[in-house]
Amino acid sequence: MSEHQTEGLTPVQLAVVESVAPNWRHDPYRSYDVLRAAGPFIPGPMDTQLVPRYREADLIMQNPDWSHAEESELLHPDSDVELPGSFLWMEPPDHTRLRGLVSKAFTMRTVEGLRARTEQVVADLMDKMLAEGSDTEVDLLESLAYPLPLTMVCELLGVPAEAHDEIRHMSAAIARGLDPDALLSPDELAARTKAVHAFTDFFSDLVAQRRKDPRDDLITRLAQAEAEGARMTPTELLGTLLILVVAGHETTVNLIGNGVLALIRNPDQFAALKADPDLAAPAADEILRYDAPVHLTTRTARKEITVSGRVFAPGESVIVLFGSANRDPEAFADPDRLDLTRYGAGKRVNRHLSFGLGLHYCIGAPLARLEMELSLRAIASRVKEFTLRADPPPYRPNLVVRGMSELFVRVEAQES
Repeated sequence: MSEHQTEGLTPVQLAVVESVAPNWRHDPYRSYDVLRAAGPFIPGPMDTQLVPRYREADLIMQNPDWSHAEESELLHPDSDVELPGSFLWMEPPDHTRLRGLVSKAFTMRTVEGLRARTEQVVADLMDKMLAEGSDTEVDLLESLAYPLPLTMVCELLGVPAEAHDEIRHMSAAIARGLDPDALLSPDELAARTKAVHAFTDFFSDLVAQRRKDPRDDLITRLAQAEAEGARMTPTELLGTLLILVVAGHETTVNLIGNGVLALIRNPDQFAALKADPDLAAPAADEILRYDAPVHLTTRTARKEITVSGRVFAPGESVIVLFGSANRDPEAFADPDRLDLTRYGAGKRVNRHLSFGLGLHYCIGAPLARLEMELSLRAIASRVKEFTLRADPPPYRPNLVVRGMSELFVRVEAQES
C-alpha cells in the first residue's frame, strides 16, 4: 500500500491497514503493538471488531456462545464456489458428531504411534538437504517444511504417493482462498474455484476406490462411516477431508519455516537447542506463540454477550488476532523475545492461542507438535549453522495462513 493511500490515517487506522496489507506480512507485530495499546476492540473490516489482546481473545475463544459457523459467509459473501461442509465451520450437534469420527486418528496416543515413521521421514529429508545445502543454497521449505507434513497427512489418509504433488498444489490454492474475497485477485478467486472442484473430484474417486478396496487408512474409516448413513453425508465427508488435508500440512509448513527463521535470527536460542535437544518439545510451543502459522479467526455472537464492558448484539462478528494476543505483554513476560524454555516442565505460563481454544481447538495439534519437535531435534543434532540468503525472506500474500514463499539457506552440517 502506497504512502499516498495511507495519508491522513490515524496511527490506529494505519495499524489496521498494515495488519492486513501483503507488504507487511514479514512483520505484522509492530502494528499489533499499536492495536493492543488502542484498546480491547478496534473497528475492523467487514463491520467487525478486531480483538488484539490476549484476555478478550481467550474469553471469546472459550465461550460456545461465539459461533464459528458464519466465517465462510463473512469472508466469502460473493463466492461462486462453496467449500464442502466441514466440522471446522459447524456448531454442535453436527460439529460434535463429525469431530468425533475423526478425533481418534489424532489422539496423543495414536499420534505417538507415528513417531518412528515421522523420525524416518525427517531423517531422509535431512540427509538430502544436508547433502545439497553444503555446496549450494537450498530452499528449506521445499527440502523439509513442505514434504514432511504433506507426506504424513497423505499417508495417514491413504493418498497415493504419486498424488502428493497434486494435493499440495490444490491445497495451496485453497489456503490462499481462505482469505477474505476482498483481498483476492480475480486470478486467485478462479484458482480457488478450480482447486475446490479438483479436490472434490479427486477425493470422490478415492473414496469410491476405498469402498471397493478397503485399506487401513483414515479415508477408508471415514468412507465406512459415511456408508452407515446418518453418521456422515457425502458432502460432510469431502469437507472433512478438505480441512484435514489443508490444515494438516499448510499450517505445519509455516510452523517449521517460521521456526527455522526464528532460530537463525536468535543464535543464542539455536545454541541452547543444540546444547540440549530435549528442548525441542517446549521449543515447538514457544515458536507457535512467537510466530504463529495462523494469525486470525472469526467468531459471531449467537446471542447478546458482554466482553470487557462491550456489549455485542446477536450477529455481530469479531476477528480474533492470534498473532497479536500471543505477543501481549499482559499475558507473556518479554513477549517479543524467543525463549525456548518458556514452556519447559514445571513452568507456569499462559497457553498460546495458535491452536485455538474450546470447541474448535485444532484437532491436528498433536501431529503438528510431533512433526515440529522431531524437525527441531534433527536440526539440533545435525546442523551447525544456517546462513540466510535474504532477511526478511519473501512472504506469501496470505492473511489467514501466514508464511514465507521461500526460505533459501546455506546449511553447514555438524561434524560427525
